[in-house]
Amino acid sequence: MQIKDVLLAPGNGAFFYDDQAAIRSGATHDGFLYVGEPMTPGFTSLRVPASSLSVGLVLTDDTIVWGDMMGVQYSGAGGRDSLFDTAHISALTARVVAPRLLDVDASRYLYACAEVFQPFEHKRLPLAIEYGASQALLRAAAHLHRTTMSEIICDEFKLPLPKHRVPIYCQSGDAREINVDKMILKAVDVLPHGLINSRQKFGTDGQTFMEFVKWVAARTLQIGRPGYHPVLHFDVYGWIGQEIGLEPQSIADFICKVADTVPNFMLNIESPADFGSTQAQIENYAKIVSILDNRGSSARIVVDERCNTLEDIRLFAESKATHLVQIKTPDVGSIADTARAVLICKANKVGAYVGGSCTETDLSAQASVHVSVATQADMMLAKPGMGVDEAFSIVGNEQNRLLAMLNRRRAHTENVG
Repeated sequence: MQIKDVLLAPGNGAFFYDDQAAIRSGATHDGFLYVGEPMTPGFTSLRVPASSLSVGLVLTDDTIVWGDMMGVQYSGAGGRDSLFDTAHISALTARVVAPRLLDVDASRYLYACAEVFQPFEHKRLPLAIEYGASQALLRAAAHLHRTTMSEIICDEFKLPLPKHRVPIYCQSGDAREINVDKMILKAVDVLPHGLINSRQKFGTDGQTFMEFVKWVAARTLQIGRPGYHPVLHFDVYGWIGQEIGLEPQSIADFICKVADTVPNFMLNIESPADFGSTQAQIENYAKIVSILDNRGSSARIVVDERCNTLEDIRLFAESKATHLVQIKTPDVGSIADTARAVLICKANKVGAYVGGSCTETDLSAQASVHVSVATQADMMLAKPGMGVDEAFSIVGNEQNRLLAMLNRRRAHTENVG
C-alpha cells in the first residue's frame, strides 16, 4: 500500500473557540476577552485559543502529505460537535484511524475515505478527524496521480475540468470598519460578514445593524473602484429572531426592510434566526424563503446553524428552506462530503457556499479551494482567521495558481488531441 506511516503534530487554529451561548446571553468584552461564566459544555472560559492537529501520511516514496483537524469557532452550538480536544482526538486517531490509513489504496480517493471513516463502536468518528484525514488523503491521491487535488475531485465525481473562478467572501470580525475598507480596496466579491453576534451590535429593533448595512453600501460606492459591485453578506447569528421574534412573516418583513435600504445591491442574510432544531429550522426557513421570493426581494437568506452534516444540507436543499447553504467544512466532516454537498445544492437549484471557520488553517483553506473550484461552488470563504489580508491571500492565491495549472492542463490536452 502507498501509506507506510502516519504522523501527528499539534498545531494552532487561526482564531479562537467561543462560547456562543454565553455571548448571546450578554457576556461583556474586556479587551479581547469575553467576561462571564461558560455555558457550553467543554468550555473553561468564554474564549479559548483554537487548537488543531495535523495528520501526515508518509508515502512509499517518503513524500509526506498533510491535513489539519480542528473544530469551528462556535463549537458545541447549533447541533455541532463539542469543543476540539487535541489529546482526545490525537489518541483516537493513533488508535483507530492510523491503522486504517496504513491499509487503504490511497490512489482511490472516495474508496479510501469510505474505508477509513467507517464507524467506531457503532458511532461516527469525530467530524474533525474526518475533515483532517480526508484532506491528507486528497493530497495523497493528487501526489500519486501527479495531478491537482481539484482534478482528483473532478475525476471521482465525473465533473468537467473547471474554467471559472469562484467568488470569494471575506469576513470582518469585530474590526468592522477597517476591514470593510480593506475588502473594498481589494475588490472582494462578497463582503463583509460583520459579526453581528450580540444585542449591542444588532440594536433595538435592528436599528444598529441597519445603519451598518447602509454604511457598508455607501462606503463601497465612496471608495470602491469604478464598476465594483460586490454582494453584501451579513451574518446576524440569529439576532433577527432574538430581537424581532420568531414569526417567519416578521423576520421576512425585517429582511425586506433592510434590503430596501440598499436597493442596488444583492443582500445575503446569514442565520436570521435559530428555531431550536433542524426540523423547526427547515419549516420556518422555508416560509421565509417563500415570502421573500413572492415579494421579488433582492434579499437571500443563508442557513448555517442547524445545517451541519451532509444529510442536513440535503434536507434544507430539497425543502427549498434556504437560498444559499453555508457548507461549514469542519462540521460536514470529510471534505469529500463538502463536494457532495455542493452537488446536492446544485441539483436542487440552491446556492452552495463553501464556508468553514476562522479557526481553520492554511492547509484546510487550500484544500477547500480545490473542492470549491472543482465543483464550481457559488462562493467560498476567505479563511482562516478573522482578518482580511491573510485569508484573502491564502484562498485567492491558491485559486489563481490552481486555475493557471488547470488552464495549462486543458491546453496540453487539446494540443495532444
